[in-house]
Amino acid sequence: MDADSRKIPSHEITYTRLRDMILFGHLAPGAPVTIQGLITDLGAGMTPVREAIRRLTAEGALLPQGNRRVAVPELSAEMLEQVAFARLAIEPKLAELAAPKLTAAQIDRLDAIDGAVNRAIAAGKLPDYLAANHAFHFALYEAAEAPVLLDLARSLWLRAGPSLRAVIDRYGRDVAPDLHREALAAMRAGDAKGLARAIEQDIQQGVDHIRQALAEGH
Repeated sequence: MDADSRKIPSHEITYTRLRDMILFGHLAPGAPVTIQGLITDLGAGMTPVREAIRRLTAEGALLPQGNRRVAVPELSAEMLEQVAFARLAIEPKLAELAAPKLTAAQIDRLDAIDGAVNRAIAAGKLPDYLAANHAFHFALYEAAEAPVLLDLARSLWLRAGPSLRAVIDRYGRDVAPDLHREALAAMRAGDAKGLARAIEQDIQQGVDHIRQALAEGH
């Protein structure tokens, strides 16, 4: 079966689109949205939208609000500490496992994605920044060929991503600089520990910004 003859089920497309709306800050934490509104925004039927909501609720990315409404949960300080602990355990390990498997072509692709990250920051295009930053991390993590850890990382990003959008919205793009250049240098040097360290520092930087915003009551 060639790629053109494979049809992605509509419910899977709807799930992916709604997940990306959450990940990249199109739905603000704490702001309820109606199921009917999501049907309109996604251009999908009731059944696939309800199935996407069910799956994302099970993943902790949505909360039912009653009256046919759902919302992205607001991240509490206590939840942030749990998410941070798990991310700092899992994602540097994915990076370390990926390091010896990365080809020159994959590193070039990661470099190109990082270029998109930097262009989005320079242009002040926050959703583009969040999408490119996500693409960079998961292009790296997928190279680890560690599906259990990868699934955990995806779930954790769903919980943390919307809050990062809210923080950058409030404080501006100064919170966005990343440590991708250090990570890329480690990839090219074949330095697995250095790559893990750069990813760890990148995650910690984002966590620190969210922690500061929560401490200030935002």
